Amino acid sequence: MPEFSDVRWSVLDLVPVTTETTPAQALRASVDLAPVVEQLGYHRLWVAEHHGMPGIASSSPAVLIAHLAEATSTLRVGSGGVMLPNHAPLVVAEQFGTLEALHPGRIDLGIGRAPGTDQATAYALRRTPDISADAFPEDLSQVRAFLGGTYPRIRAVPTPDSPPSVWLLGSSGFSAQLAGMLGLPFAFAHHFSARFTDPALALYRKTFEPVDVLERPYAMVTAAVFAADTDEEARRLAAPQGLSILRLRSGHPGLLPTPEEALAYDYAPQEREAIDSFTESHVVGGPDTVRKGLLALLERTRPQELMVSTNIGDPVARRRSYEIVAEIAKEL
Repeated sequence: MPEFSDVRWSVLDLVPVTTETTPAQALRASVDLAPVVEQLGYHRLWVAEHHGMPGIASSSPAVLIAHLAEATSTLRVGSGGVMLPNHAPLVVAEQFGTLEALHPGRIDLGIGRAPGTDQATAYALRRTPDISADAFPEDLSQVRAFLGGTYPRIRAVPTPDSPPSVWLLGSSGFSAQLAGMLGLPFAFAHHFSARFTDPALALYRKTFEPVDVLERPYAMVTAAVFAADTDEEARRLAAPQGLSILRLRSGHPGLLPTPEEALAYDYAPQEREAIDSFTESHVVGGPDTVRKGLLALLERTRPQELMVSTNIGDPVARRRSYEIVAEIAKEL
């Protein structure tokens, strides 16, 4: 039996908006992608919460998840994640309780502790000057109590018969340790925090306490993957990601460039170095190259699930990337 035959494979869709598309077109493309992901055999599809980023259209995960779930029938759909400091716990519970009531047994609530945006936008979202991740454990406890119908005096309506699956997301050790202590599944953002992947997973597994959700640790690793029929084509499709991250890190987030725009950009040496650092963990190439890269990641991290994120603006090329990865998954 292949060594990684029990690993589940899933998708994180960043809903990219390019310099040649509108947010409406990006959202439509993501909804159209959902049944394709389902047919390819992926286990779940998540969307992330981003604010103030013109190149990502997923500012409202709960709304988008409703459409993704409606477009599919067996695929698990959810948030990767909801950034809890931005929201009142009761609101999150009501939103995901509603989704679970509409699509029972298929909804995931992935929760993160970072605002995921700048302080001004975070204030506009929650309308309080005290925006801090320090309250995260208590807020998380409230969300779980609301979803389970155990919060005193206040009831989240609807309270589903069975609450959605709650995950903790992380890019460092804090959420890894908290997920372990609470016995929750843990998803690590390897695609943008690769240097912390190994210690965070080790910490999660070390601190894991079986409670009422899981008997043993369940770790998912999210990887940025750009697969195409050739290495050259994959590098071309991945080029916009480097320029996009460069602009984001310099405080000027924008629309996702086209490959032509990214390749024509006049990079300074320090910009090249920064992009190389940002994208070092990305798996880019044709089928053979991607297979080797994914196999190396699986062997190193030993996750129960691998979530693939392919931030390509062209819907056809994005679909082809997921097709190639699905073919590789069946071989491993």
